[in-house]
Amino acid sequence: MRVDHVSYAAEQDGLRATADRLAEKLGVRAVNGGVHPSFGTRNIILPMAHERYVEVVEVLDHPASDKAPFGQAVRAASARGGGWMGWVLRVEDLEPVSQRLGREPVPGYRRFPDGRELRWRQLGVNGLINDPQLPFFVCFENPELHPSGAIGEVPRVNISGLTIAGDPDRVCEWLGLSPNQTSTVIDFTFIAPHGTAGLLSVTFDGPDGRITI
Repeated sequence: MRVDHVSYAAEQDGLRATADRLAEKLGVRAVNGGVHPSFGTRNIILPMAHERYVEVVEVLDHPASDKAPFGQAVRAASARGGGWMGWVLRVEDLEPVSQRLGREPVPGYRRFPDGRELRWRQLGVNGLINDPQLPFFVCFENPELHPSGAIGEVPRVNISGLTIAGDPDRVCEWLGLSPNQTSTVIDFTFIAPHGTAGLLSVTFDGPDGRITI
């Protein structure tokens, strides 16, 4: 179980403008990630080091976005003005997580602009909706298409810190382990929420120093 990516909901000026703004701040390339047909969303990828990435995501005007929990979460986050939506953990086997939490995984896929499809199963998006401090879980079926490899070169910027408004004990209970065990390079900071719990900021390390967004 390891941190895989963080999701950022598009702001009021849309997906492309939001992604370009983040990419410029971080000094990275933004790559069209394609659409999630079953979720009614589309995204742009900012590849990171250590096989991680930032996903900037926008809801589509499509019936799936009203039915799928992930589409609902993106729509709600963008309606609030956009920004950090959540963090996601990658696992090799979802069955132990499914049994422990008593929830069933659902299939997901992303169709890239060139027609290829990255397929996975995910679990816990409803947990994110109800308690945004909690991550959800993904298990990739064809990890050779992982978005961190979208630029064809080794990324030089790394996710180095997550600041979460919430209760670390609650997150430990959800994960079945301490958040610190999900990465050797990411520091977790928890603060008491003044309002809604959730992912407040992400810190990045790169050639030009440390940046927190």
